[in-house]
Amino acid sequence: MRRGALVVLWAVAAMLVVLLVALPISLQTHLVAGLVVVACMIVLKFFRAQGVWRVIALSLGTAIVLRYVFWRTTSTIPPVTELASFIPAFLLYIAEMYSVMMLFLSLFVVASPMSSRKSPKIDPENLPTVDVFVPSYNEDASLLATTLAAAKAMSYPAEKFTVWLLDDGGTDEKCNSDNAKAAASARARRAELQALCAALDVKYLTRARNLHAKAGNLNNGLEHSTGDLVAVFDADHAPARSFLEETVGFFSTDKNLFLVQTPHFFINPDPLERNLGTFQTMPSENEMFYGIIQRGLDKWDAAFFCGSAAVLRREALQETNGFSGLSITEDCETALELHSRGWSSVYVDKPLIAGLQPETFASFIGQRSRWAQGMMQILRFRFPPLKRGLKFTQRLAYMSSTLFWLFPFSRFCFLLSPLCYLFFSLEIFTASGGEFLAYTFTYMMVNFMMQNYLYGRYRWPWISDLYEYIQTIYLLPAILSVIANPKKPTFKVTSKGESMLESRVSELGMPYFIIFGILLLGVVATGVRVWMEPYKADLTLVTGAWNVLNLIIAGCALGVVSERASRRMSHRVHIDRTCRFLFGDETIEASVRDISVGGARLHVAPSHEPSLKKGALGTLEFMPHADLPTQHMPVEIRKVGMDDKGLLLGCRFMIATPEHHKLVADLVFANADQWSAFQKRRHQDIGVLRGTLWFFMVSLYQTGRGLSYLFGLQRIGMSKPPVPSVASTAK
Repeated sequence: MRRGALVVLWAVAAMLVVLLVALPISLQTHLVAGLVVVACMIVLKFFRAQGVWRVIALSLGTAIVLRYVFWRTTSTIPPVTELASFIPAFLLYIAEMYSVMMLFLSLFVVASPMSSRKSPKIDPENLPTVDVFVPSYNEDASLLATTLAAAKAMSYPAEKFTVWLLDDGGTDEKCNSDNAKAAASARARRAELQALCAALDVKYLTRARNLHAKAGNLNNGLEHSTGDLVAVFDADHAPARSFLEETVGFFSTDKNLFLVQTPHFFINPDPLERNLGTFQTMPSENEMFYGIIQRGLDKWDAAFFCGSAAVLRREALQETNGFSGLSITEDCETALELHSRGWSSVYVDKPLIAGLQPETFASFIGQRSRWAQGMMQILRFRFPPLKRGLKFTQRLAYMSSTLFWLFPFSRFCFLLSPLCYLFFSLEIFTASGGEFLAYTFTYMMVNFMMQNYLYGRYRWPWISDLYEYIQTIYLLPAILSVIANPKKPTFKVTSKGESMLESRVSELGMPYFIIFGILLLGVVATGVRVWMEPYKADLTLVTGAWNVLNLIIAGCALGVVSERASRRMSHRVHIDRTCRFLFGDETIEASVRDISVGGARLHVAPSHEPSLKKGALGTLEFMPHADLPTQHMPVEIRKVGMDDKGLLLGCRFMIATPEHHKLVADLVFANADQWSAFQKRRHQDIGVLRGTLWFFMVSLYQTGRGLSYLFGLQRIGMSKPPVPSVASTAK
């Protein structure tokens, strides 16, 4: 009875909302109502309202969005008889409706995400066996050595887990290639990695041919192993010691569980973060997905496999004949298939691995193109909305995950539409400047507030727009190609560990400068049209302001494609770990301040300054987290400096044995808490107003930096714009 009353109540409320949305009111009344809603959302955000108040704030915003949709649908599209205006206007309308649909799907997924899960305790008397797969294609042996050493050091009974290197770079097909040089390289790689695996007590496995890319490689591993569970780590994803302890216990509590997925944490910035200098202060792009979206998907039992940092049940994989390989995103496809068969998944919101992101803009675009094309293949071949076996909520969740990658179409329309009016007088809106301003301004304000409610601590204002813009230019043709020929895309490994020896404009950067120039001409056209057609000044100025916003984003993108020099091959992690530095007959008490796979920076007492010189050899002694046969790492002093607390030594590791790789893995990757602490420092809500001002300042600076790179003036010193205080604010 009570449940029926609640259903009736919600139905009546929904009808009232529909009536309010469609109620004809004056332009001034709508503007006032919109501003009142924005003010209410700001007040609720200021008081950090949660629970029902958070839902109320999002519902208020939804009402304004729906009023905007009603107005756009009924009052703003030119008549179909005016074809030259109707086509761009209708494309813009479709792009906006797509954005609204994605907003509502996001609301469904993340309005109330799953709280962080606490890992169940594992039963030491009833532990499942685990096969740890590290698939590899063309990665260096030194990178693989660190990952394999970290995997071997995981805290789990040694007899209960086996680490496998799945080498697709040394297959029989490659070793017997008609290209003599390529064949010799493959044979040398196979021999080198076999020796490395033997030294690290890791099993080496390759196969006859490179069929079905990564999915085929993983399936070959399944055929040669027998563990109850399968853990997968990319070649550059080194796990913490606690990885299996934090994940395996879930499988004992839920016999229907096929997946435990953990976040991908990266110790290096992506090209946007590196070139804009935001890595230490601003949340990374992937943190919005792993910090909020995956938790939201987890609530609806739709958290999916992300290709690495995960544990899967062999029994479930056997039901689908292993990992799916129909698309080039085998991870999401595999999860979709298993979810449709009734299996469930779990997401653990704690970074337990540390990996590498693409260093160059070209590699970044290559990675995102593969993701976008793979998701389009899943839409084409699996089509989640009609996939048999999925729950309704899972259908919506997978729709959100796959349809997101259509954003290049909407982003392209938003970029082009104001230029259609400014350059060609095409009527993209049948509305006055006042109507455009009242409806669109309140819609944008509400949209920003809703995004801030959902992702405030994980995504700063305008950053999503920037990420989408820099990807649109190359993802749009990539998506069109897979729509035309769904089977055409092939799996391409993303380059990692690259170095930038000199500052330069990316080889993919020129289109961004051309688009910036066109948008700049749009500003000129705005002024000309206001002067020549003053009776249309209101509409021209509103459209011109839209073009200026595009120009600001495009200007910031110039800094993204202007690659800063970075000669460092390995990336440093800040730690504080007690150690001793053995130098000749001396034993010096020290502490490790930061670390990388290539070396460390030590802090020692200043009294030892005369004897510690560049080029001197010594030994770093520390107590490992794991039970290792040695505690001594040979090092070479590469740099000597001072700070206010004493002497600083920059040391390079002299890696000569497999035990040294184990020590490096223990120093850099063993402790998962350091990744959480680093992320927490960046998870601050900067607020809409302050974030907007910050973005505009960054854009101004990056526009100048990008143009200086284009014209060869990058050596001229330019100070960085200030980073704002990130104290939480509701503005």
